Amino acid sequence: MREIDVASVRDTVAELCMEACYYLPSAVLNKLQAAESTEESPLGKEILGTLIENAQLAKKKAVPICQDTGLTVVFIEIGQEVHFTGGDLYSAIHAGVAKGYTEGYLRKSSVTDPVFVRKNTGDNTPAIIHASIVPGDKVHMIVCPKGCGSENMGALKMLKPADGVEGIIKFVVDTVRSAGPNPCPPITVGVGIGGNMEKAALLAKYSLTRQAGEHNPDPQYAALEEKLLELVNATGVGPSGLGGRTTALAVNVEYTATHIGGLPVAVNLNCHAARRAEAVL
Repeated sequence: MREIDVASVRDTVAELCMEACYYLPSAVLNKLQAAESTEESPLGKEILGTLIENAQLAKKKAVPICQDTGLTVVFIEIGQEVHFTGGDLYSAIHAGVAKGYTEGYLRKSSVTDPVFVRKNTGDNTPAIIHASIVPGDKVHMIVCPKGCGSENMGALKMLKPADGVEGIIKFVVDTVRSAGPNPCPPITVGVGIGGNMEKAALLAKYSLTRQAGEHNPDPQYAALEEKLLELVNATGVGPSGLGGRTTALAVNVEYTATHIGGLPVAVNLNCHAARRAEAVL
């Protein structure tokens, strides 16, 4: 059994919060640069150039890529041979978010009560934590701060099995088209298929933790990702919703088993600031 003090979890989460908000992943930056070279719309090309410059300045000055530094989503895989010491794991993660958002001068966007008393918590806690137990003695954490402009444009639909692939494609493309400029394109489109209502939504969010350009290992789903990307970019929404061929940089599909009578599909959109940072303890 390997022991890990939760203080190291706290400090790592704090560092990841700042890293994710300051530094656009290199794979995403490469996608933006490739899109700028092929974008046919003059305005779209100009916008992509501005986004690239913004990312480079944020990295140079160690400041947020975007002022909306979002709610903090943490995916954590815990090796079953790990024993945490020194306190509660979830409390340590929340403390890490508070530390990172305070010391990193990141905007605090979390409110205590979603309906009646929308008072800011002051430190961007609580984090949204998705934990799973896996073999081994390591802890793998991915921190994905998620702003609300893109999050608000997500959608969930309980399709019928007879709707099939065509129904999935129509729902995804319609969701992107309806979102228009709101999720700050070029976007990454996360798609979750199967399970039940909440599982499909979780899969869609989890798909956004992938490195840009990484495809589903199943050839059929990888082909679906390519088809969806082609159709999404054919909508003409374009960079910042002002027209062009670069509406999305990638479409990521995750799937799991489902009921014989169901075909749940969820779409979660990530803005151009596709923030993610990861570490292994």
